[in-house]
Amino acid sequence: MKSFHLLAGIATICLLAYSDVSAQQRVNQKEMVTANAGVFTKKQAEQGGVLFTTHCVSCHGRDLRGTEGGNALMGDRFVAKWSGKSLGQLFELTRSTMPKTNPHSLDNASYTALVAFILNTNGFPAGEQPLASDKARLARMQMGTPPPISSRVSMRFTPAPYNAKPTTIEGDWRQHRGDYASSNYSPLAQINKENAKNLKVAWRWKTDNFGPSPEFYFKSTPLMVNGVLFTTAGLSRTVAAIDAETGETLWTFRFDEGARKTYVPRQNSGRGVAYWTSPDKGPDRVIYITPSFQLVALNAKTGQPIPDFGESGVVDLKKGLDQSVDPLTTTIGSTSPPIIVNDVIIMGASFPVGLAPVSKNQARGDIMGYDVKTGKRLWIFHTIPQQGEAGNETWEKESWRYTGNTAAWAPLTADPELGYVYLPLEAATGDFYGGHRPGNNLYSQSLVCLDVKTGKKVWHYQLIHHDIWDYDLPAPPILADIRVDGKPIKAVVQVTKQAFAFVFDRVTGKPVWPIEERPVPKSDVKGEWTSPTQPFPTKPAAFDRQGYSDDILVDFTPEIKKAALKIVSNYKKGPLFTPVSMYNPSHNLGTLQLPDAVGGANWQGGVVDPETGMLYVSSSTVIRPMSLEAAPDLSDMDYVAYMGNARIGPYGLPLVKPPYGRITAIDLNTGNHKWMVANADTPSWVTNVPALKGLTIPRTGLPDRVGMLVTKTLLFAGEGAGLYGSDGGGGNKFRAYDKATGAIVSELTLPANQAGLPMTYSVNGKQYIVVAVGAIGHPGELVALSL
Repeated sequence: MKSFHLLAGIATICLLAYSDVSAQQRVNQKEMVTANAGVFTKKQAEQGGVLFTTHCVSCHGRDLRGTEGGNALMGDRFVAKWSGKSLGQLFELTRSTMPKTNPHSLDNASYTALVAFILNTNGFPAGEQPLASDKARLARMQMGTPPPISSRVSMRFTPAPYNAKPTTIEGDWRQHRGDYASSNYSPLAQINKENAKNLKVAWRWKTDNFGPSPEFYFKSTPLMVNGVLFTTAGLSRTVAAIDAETGETLWTFRFDEGARKTYVPRQNSGRGVAYWTSPDKGPDRVIYITPSFQLVALNAKTGQPIPDFGESGVVDLKKGLDQSVDPLTTTIGSTSPPIIVNDVIIMGASFPVGLAPVSKNQARGDIMGYDVKTGKRLWIFHTIPQQGEAGNETWEKESWRYTGNTAAWAPLTADPELGYVYLPLEAATGDFYGGHRPGNNLYSQSLVCLDVKTGKKVWHYQLIHHDIWDYDLPAPPILADIRVDGKPIKAVVQVTKQAFAFVFDRVTGKPVWPIEERPVPKSDVKGEWTSPTQPFPTKPAAFDRQGYSDDILVDFTPEIKKAALKIVSNYKKGPLFTPVSMYNPSHNLGTLQLPDAVGGANWQGGVVDPETGMLYVSSSTVIRPMSLEAAPDLSDMDYVAYMGNARIGPYGLPLVKPPYGRITAIDLNTGNHKWMVANADTPSWVTNVPALKGLTIPRTGLPDRVGMLVTKTLLFAGEGAGLYGSDGGGGNKFRAYDKATGAIVSELTLPANQAGLPMTYSVNGKQYIVVAVGAIGHPGELVALSL
């Protein structure tokens, strides 16, 4: 009897519970549902990710954190803005504004997928039912606040070690740019002038599935050690080991960033890894930095974390910063690999785009050194000198207390024999307005030499005082042993966005040729502080156009030149270092900047032939309107910047005459230019202009910087990725050039545009050239070329 009553009671409870659930379901049909209920599917979000990369990334950024062209679509601010609104409102805004150049151009299912992708990126969970484009249903769904994401860090990797087969290796590529000198040079000569035309694709390695959505701008340069390539890949920055002869994947490692991935400043695969060989028969190590600024050491054979490095193979680099940073939300990361010099790991950092910082208060990009064996921090160098440190007085009104950035986002270079590392430092907060940081601002925009064991400064040279043009030092310095006027010099060369190549004695920091401080224009922006002079090297001459004059305007025909003159009359213009002006649509649409903020040179930089002392530099010729405006709802800075379109000339042409992109050869022994060639053929957006029909247009090149490789016999270069902005760059041709003349020796069509720097090696008697490629609609991949 008792059992009967017990069963009856249980049945009654179950019935009541079922009734409550049914009642709740009936209520939910009428009440608002939040995005926490799994209102979209994972597949739908993945489809939206592909659409976003194709149609929206140029405005909103690959990490959805916004750029100069569009607002952020992720993070606390975005969620807070939409938490009280329905998904129907988000859907309608997406449909009516995206893509920016052609709203309403996609179907409703595509816009729904984009909304699903945005929700998924912001941490809302996927479910079983897809998000439909039914307006009534969407109106009943509210954004809400995403559920908390577990902060537990998990590691996933393929644990099985590979069994290396016997190989004959020649020309290991153990450093990011081939060697500590960042020369991107190889003495291999199997591929030469006679047979380069016979290059074919040997294998292809795809990155489609290394991340929540494909990555298209794949910038990694693999290392090659003992017949194995090591690379990063995908938006999750997976590390992979690849058979250098066949392209077979040997192992992969993926680090789960947990909640930190929401605050990654630049979500991408990065530019690669570092490699260290143990002197005591321990396992070789692959060292890399995750997107959220964590240092990971992996066993090069197995891909498993080194257990006695840091905490189970991981070091939280945010904890190493001796400044007040939030371990979760501070947006500091690194897109370049670290460099390992004399058993010390040294790394720079990167931050969000600096056009419109939300605050003048930012984290500093200090440089740190870590023990490669233990993961212990050895030293830190303050890139903005703190109280009591030399250079602190160059940050007037105590702006050193709150100003940030000033990192080394480009790869680093070292001289292990000297025990020196060379840092190419960037601008301070913000990129185009410095009124909150009066003074010359050491060590912003400086080439700095440190002792690798102590982190103490050996020498520095500031290449721009109080930068307000975003002229970062964008590429690794290049070391070369040269002979000037009969005297041997251990040199270091820094190429810059403003199209200079500064050459120093890398031991002493003394300029090889005089550098003159010349007067420059003063800013007319209220509150700005302007340095009265800037450094100009007397040699070598600039490798690209600098500053405005009427004779740089496009002049295919007299009518086009006349139209260009009319267009530029609406802008402020002047020589190099003309400050950006306030936006005033009735009088001034901004300042024409040449080179623009993306450079002259950028992260692709230059390469050097150590046998001849010849420097080869890739650069772009782009004039772009820039302006400042007050944006109190966006930032606590007095002014933020707006970056205009480069193609504002007649018929959608650039205002500047070609070549739009070039490769320049400079003899570092004399400081003289040897030759210059356009980096590509004339694009269709020039040849198809009706006003140019019947005209013979010279080879114009493309407004893009191209990655280069120099070998004993040839110079190799592509045409750029065309995935930064909408300037019309990028192409799929890969060429071999005569190093002495710049003449084209051969031309090969790649599966997509060159996105990374080429590298080369030889396995079992065959030389390979490997380059990362990608394009809109074509996820990144590594392509190996051989004879």
